[in-house]
Amino acid sequence: MSRTATPLTRRQLTGWRNALFSVFGLCGLGFASWAARVPAVSESLGLRADQLGILLFGLAVGSIVGLVASGHLVARFGARTIITWTLVGAPLGISLAAFGATTLQVFAVSFIGLMVYGASMGICDVAMNVSGAANERALGRTIMPVFHAFFSIGTMLGAALGALAEFLAVPLDVHIGALAVLMIAAAFVTVRHLVPETVIVEDHHTKESPAQSWRERLGAWRDGSTLLIGLIVLGMAFAEGSANDWLAYAMVNGHGTDAGTGAVVFGVFVTAMTVGRLAGVPILDRFGRVPVLRGSAVLAAIGLLLLIFVPIVWIAIAGVVLWGLGASLGFPVGMSAAADDPKKAAGRVSVVATIGYMAFLVGPPVIGFLAEGFGVLNGMLVVLVLVAVAGVVSHAAREPRGEARSDQVGAPTASEPQNSGHRDPQPSDRPSKEANR
Repeated sequence: MSRTATPLTRRQLTGWRNALFSVFGLCGLGFASWAARVPAVSESLGLRADQLGILLFGLAVGSIVGLVASGHLVARFGARTIITWTLVGAPLGISLAAFGATTLQVFAVSFIGLMVYGASMGICDVAMNVSGAANERALGRTIMPVFHAFFSIGTMLGAALGALAEFLAVPLDVHIGALAVLMIAAAFVTVRHLVPETVIVEDHHTKESPAQSWRERLGAWRDGSTLLIGLIVLGMAFAEGSANDWLAYAMVNGHGTDAGTGAVVFGVFVTAMTVGRLAGVPILDRFGRVPVLRGSAVLAAIGLLLLIFVPIVWIAIAGVVLWGLGASLGFPVGMSAAADDPKKAAGRVSVVATIGYMAFLVGPPVIGFLAEGFGVLNGMLVVLVLVAVAGVVSHAAREPRGEARSDQVGAPTASEPQNSGHRDPQPSDRPSKEANR
């Protein structure tokens, strides 16, 4: 049925935005805190490399299951409710994994904990991106890359805390347990400022009813434009994930640096990703998604070419900077594009996120196999190919027809008139405006 949106004040919109900054940051903090202590997990359980790979596979399995279920859950219960549940489930999951690895020293308990953590994070990923895209539309300007920048900032902080805990010999279960308490407490403070779907009603511009069944939401897997957006996200997520797993190794075994330099170069990549997401906001507002995505693909491709083929370390590091900048915007822009139609946002974001996360699942073993046979730098050529494909299909992420960028229309709220001379649209005006999207 056609419904009318409840007006939101600027304070509500800003509080909603800031709450999402916290949600994205908490997710990055938890992920990196666990990742930084993986060597401690391996040592505590006495795992070989292949056994550790099996343990970490529990995280991937949980993530995929959560992503597949997320579209239905978000549509059924709403993004704010799902974010609340998963920001409790994720810390409990990694706490169980840490407790199983150290106190109990039982592989199965850690595996189950990682599955719970992965499922919670997969579901939360879709929910926070759906809410973020809604906030972006309500603000009337690009903000999604900044949300993802806060995830990157969270990973930087989590990695630093994990390194500090390792240096101070803090037991894994104590470190992760304290972090879990902090995350849950922060979550309950944060989610109060998220705007629920009973307040944000965005489907008033269409007479179609929102998709309610599994069949309708799974239909997004047959939508060509959704799959092309997923291909964009796949290429850029592969570029990001391959750096997480292989960049430090490539610097040591491909360019002959020491391990410390390899770690520093990875830090350079993460920093470039964060800068790219923060700086990308005005660039997206000025030029739009498609030109920016094409330019990003070119930057990432040039960076990869320098890393792979130029045997001079400082030039390779310059390539890493370009690679990080180029890979920074693909995932957040893909999430925004998938959520352009609020009626189908949950299902489409679920599909695109699932395709993107396949890069994190498949990428490490694919590059490892290629590295074994052809060398790690040559193994990175598959990343270059997928980045090129993402650039070619970037037209799929174009803004909906008739939707102007924020540098053209500003960002009015329902409660405040613009000072630019344009009339602030009243609720009765919005359906006709939204119909052009």
